[in-house]
Amino acid sequence: MISNILHVGLTVSDLDKSIKFYRDILGLKFIGEIFMEGKETDILFARENCKARIAYFNGSDNMFAPPIELIQFVEDAATPNIADLHKISISEVCFKVDDIDAVYKHFVDNNVECLSEPQPFDFTAYGFGKSKAIYFKDPDGIILELIEEIL
Repeated sequence: MISNILHVGLTVSDLDKSIKFYRDILGLKFIGEIFMEGKETDILFARENCKARIAYFNGSDNMFAPPIELIQFVEDAATPNIADLHKISISEVCFKVDDIDAVYKHFVDNNVECLSEPQPFDFTAYGFGKSKAIYFKDPDGIILELIEEIL
């Protein structure tokens, strides 16, 4: 039935601010931006006179994961929601990194809200490996995760 995941979409309050965060702080590659409006947009988003700015990012030319799509509704702002790992929802988008401690320092230096310092995990008993992970928030409080696989 499903052949691929084409992108992961996140609704944001200020697209320009979010573009700067995802591009300049996370280092994702900005692919481009589109603007949606009209009858089909109204039907798709189930809103009258819906207008949306949408930006697309990719982690790198080698990234095998789907792109990140950021959506800002224009003139009819989306309702803010407090992200919570303990509520039923999408809990996070996870990015793989090579040096989580260096990225964590970069986050601290740029005032990115982190939920903890990088934490080590050993799941070898379950058939997985060792890793270090952190959760952090984007400018809208959307929870994101970093994982470094430890060999």
